[in-house]
Amino acid sequence: MQNIIEALLPVFFLILLGYFFKRIKFPNEEFWVSSDKFTYYILFPSLLIYKLSTASLDGINGFNFILSAFLTMVILTIALMLFNKFIKKFKGDSFTSIYQGSIRFNTYVFLALVDAIFGDKGLVLAALLMTFMIPLINIFCISIFSVYATNSKIDIKSFTLSIVKNPLIMGCLVGGFLNFFGISLFTPLEKTLGILSSAALPLGLLSVGVGLHLSQIKEAKLELILALLIKLIIYPFIIYLIGVYLGVQGLALAVLVVFGSMPTAPSSYILARQLGGDLKLMSAIITLEILLSIISIAVILSIITV
Repeated sequence: MQNIIEALLPVFFLILLGYFFKRIKFPNEEFWVSSDKFTYYILFPSLLIYKLSTASLDGINGFNFILSAFLTMVILTIALMLFNKFIKKFKGDSFTSIYQGSIRFNTYVFLALVDAIFGDKGLVLAALLMTFMIPLINIFCISIFSVYATNSKIDIKSFTLSIVKNPLIMGCLVGGFLNFFGISLFTPLEKTLGILSSAALPLGLLSVGVGLHLSQIKEAKLELILALLIKLIIYPFIIYLIGVYLGVQGLALAVLVVFGSMPTAPSSYILARQLGGDLKLMSAIITLEILLSIISIAVILSIITV
């Protein structure tokens, strides 16, 4: 337990530091907007290309690993839809926010925690999982909006392009391609990517902190509690059980549990704004999940022997 907490604390200290910088308006709002774009489009793809292209992929069986995450998402999607139909009927916009809060994951926190706990081998598995799960999660979320959001106007072409052009997916694909075909990067270029990648995680975590909105969590609602319960407690245990059933072991199982324990993605708010979700609820879910996840992740990783 102590070792897990020691690995988690620096990650969450950086998130809190980002929130502190936001509160004191340092350096300014424009800086953080630009920093977030730079991190998303340059630093994180550099990290993924660098780590994947230079990693050893021997002994990695990705099918059941990815299948475990996919089946967990399918089970939770069906369970939420049945809950909404037969137990408690939520407003359409609220349900879409509950769903996003229960299914999506924070990429920055995920990569940072995997790196802190498991190192480069864990990052390779995390990148493999992200390559498949990011587009799948987006497809599921868009589908939920099309069914439940009353004001949803979905542009299929723009949505498809956004997935294809996602810099994180592109980084994973490029790094995986180089590794698979044994293509070595020009040494100065590889070192440049290494330097850029070293800045990705700290800047990404600071951006997460800057994005926190504590004013939105004053009123506890059933919708908020349900999303927290599913994402921080139910999700990691289901993905663990499915992983064990499918024979996923060791480091791969540990990465699955961390993936399942992640708070939802800040981009959930953007999608809610674009497609007609409950913005206040979505903001509250994002913020509270990040704040509570340090406790839930430590407890879950301690309970589940992986």
